[in-house]
Amino acid sequence: MSEKRQKKQLTGTVVSDKMEKTIVVEVSRQFKHQQYHKYVQRKKKYMVHDEQEVCSVGDTVVIQESRPLSRRKRWRLLKTLRKVEQV
Repeated sequence: MSEKRQKKQLTGTVVSDKMEKTIVVEVSRQFKHQQYHKYVQRKKKYMVHDEQEVCSVGDTVVIQESRPLSRRKRWRLLKTLRKVEQV
């Protein structure tokens, strides 16, 4: 029988919450360049499903991959690590 694989989890920062039940999370990663041996930082944005609409811009969140929910949405909100205080 085939084993079920673990779904990927990423940590990032919410950069937009203007859509209904959807947030945009920016995930940055750091790696060493093969040729130049310098550390390079890359960023990528993910559309994430936020059912209860609990996140706001600046929050640090953990997201998990899921089945396709729409054309660009393939991630779900797992938990919020740090909330930003609203002024």
